Amino acid sequence: MVVITLQRNKCIGCNYCVELAPSQFQMSKKDGKTVLLHSKDKKGFFTVKSNDDIIFDACDRASKACPVNIISVKNI
Repeated sequence: MVVITLQRNKCIGCNYCVELAPSQFQMSKKDGKTVLLHSKDKKGFFTVKSNDDIIFDACDRASKACPVNIISVKNI
């Protein structure tokens, strides 16, 4: 299972995550920050749990490319 967490309020809108993992991330037209698709918000942390292990590599690259380190990806 892959667990992806995004701390959206600290996003600077660089778009790296969208370029590297477009199936999981999208830019908001409203505020220019990234949105973790199909996520649940818990006190500013948006989380997705997925049984699709295929998304791990792309999301891990997005996490490592994020200049403000607000994306966490775990394979449990």
